[in-house]
Amino acid sequence: MRIFHLGLILIASVGMIACGGGTNITPPPPSGSFSNASLHGQYAFSMNGVDLTGGFLGRIGTLTADGQGNITGGLEDQLNLSTAQPPSLIAFTGGSYQIQQNGRGSITLLSSSGTALVLNVVMQTTSTGFFIQSDLNATTSGVFNLQTSADFSNATLGSSFVFGTNGVPFSTNAAPISLVGKITGDGNGNITGGLMDTNDGNVGTPSGATGIGPSTYALDTNGNGTNFGRGMMTFNGRTFAFYIVDGTRLKILEEDSLGGSVGDALQQLSSVPTQNSQLTGSFVYFINGVSFLGSKGPVARVARFTADGNGGLGSISLDDNNDGSYLHVSQGSNITNANYAIDTSNAGSGRATFTFKDSGGGTYSDVVYLISPAQGVVQETSKGIIGTGPITAQTGSPFTLTNSAGTYVANWNGVQLGSSTAVPYEENYVQQFTLSSSNSSNVAGVADYVLLGLSQQTLYTDVGLGGTLTIKNDGTLNNEYKFVLNGSPSVTVNFQAYFVNPGTIYMICSDSNRTSGGIIVQQTTPQ
Repeated sequence: MRIFHLGLILIASVGMIACGGGTNITPPPPSGSFSNASLHGQYAFSMNGVDLTGGFLGRIGTLTADGQGNITGGLEDQLNLSTAQPPSLIAFTGGSYQIQQNGRGSITLLSSSGTALVLNVVMQTTSTGFFIQSDLNATTSGVFNLQTSADFSNATLGSSFVFGTNGVPFSTNAAPISLVGKITGDGNGNITGGLMDTNDGNVGTPSGATGIGPSTYALDTNGNGTNFGRGMMTFNGRTFAFYIVDGTRLKILEEDSLGGSVGDALQQLSSVPTQNSQLTGSFVYFINGVSFLGSKGPVARVARFTADGNGGLGSISLDDNNDGSYLHVSQGSNITNANYAIDTSNAGSGRATFTFKDSGGGTYSDVVYLISPAQGVVQETSKGIIGTGPITAQTGSPFTLTNSAGTYVANWNGVQLGSSTAVPYEENYVQQFTLSSSNSSNVAGVADYVLLGLSQQTLYTDVGLGGTLTIKNDGTLNNEYKFVLNGSPSVTVNFQAYFVNPGTIYMICSDSNRTSGGIIVQQTTPQ
């Protein structure tokens, strides 16, 4: 089962389902100031997806690029739940890469056993960007970040970190699992405490706040710690590999007898709200997950609300795609019991809950662990839904095409569902495009994407990308992003898009033939 990243499913063989065929879009020539020199240094990554049987595949690791097109080394932890094998630790001994002017490119990582991992990449900056696996041996997608080797020490974990992971436990049902929480380290190899929430499809109900007892962590002492920032930590019966990005971020992969899950952990600030009055303003959150009831299909959800400082939620707007069934919820008399609560029973944890009831869509509920007053990790606890994603303060409104015009990169992933497709395709996309201030056809760029099926796997590269962003009213609620890809055949994909700020958007597909979601961020080219 595919679990979306923080950031799905079985798969088969028919042609790609398309809407709006006949479009002829020529990719613009690459422009910008990226080059091989832009990928220079050591980068940590976290990715997840599925293998050729549809089994969950998670990987975290690091690679080193020399700025001249060569990969000089790296290391990866890989967990493939379909093989029933222990996690693999894979050394990268070489490889190559190529970065175009627009920040797009490809990377080949060669292992000591002679196998190759091939990735298509789009760089947001010289420090971060998105990967999709493109060798067609599996399909995974995720994020990479430039590492700071000076932070490769146990002392880096001498504070509190908020984590969020998605994955699959070991079970006959292969139901999804979500883990969110906070751990506190002492800088000397000890986890002194924390708090976590678990939502396990095998259990059927969320765990609620669960204390984390004293436990341990340590960087590897065989050279992998000092060279790559790798280590291991254990808490509440679960074991995680981790790679230090810097003093504020870790990449983590659960690899124990309970199952596997992958995500990031971010350093928590001391200014996290401790009471309702300290949480105010507008927020946007994004969930990619899975339903463990009914069709047990993929779910993508994005929403916006305001917190009033007194425990009340307002200006609610939510868009949901549950296995191809799309629903929009707007604030009105249909909304009741809309409230939030900072967890004062676990003072200082940054934990909070929010919920509201819609007369048509039922009750929506989530747990949040705040990293700061403006950022956190959210876990879906609505009945039958499991997923994890980001929650971020919304700033910069009103949103207009004028103040959003620029160059962007995007990553979305999910499941293509077709009425003629017995088992759906896994799909992963990376894109680079320019958004103009025109009211129509304001998207122009290029995309790479992978469709992975049980008997057919396809990589599409250098696909012309067009489309339109339509901003509604002041842009603070749901807007419409339409992408048109000149593949073979062409395809039109419609998204409901929510601004986090003028340069960042969370979005989910509103079409009935796919359940996908992702992020769009403004690209910063090298000077």
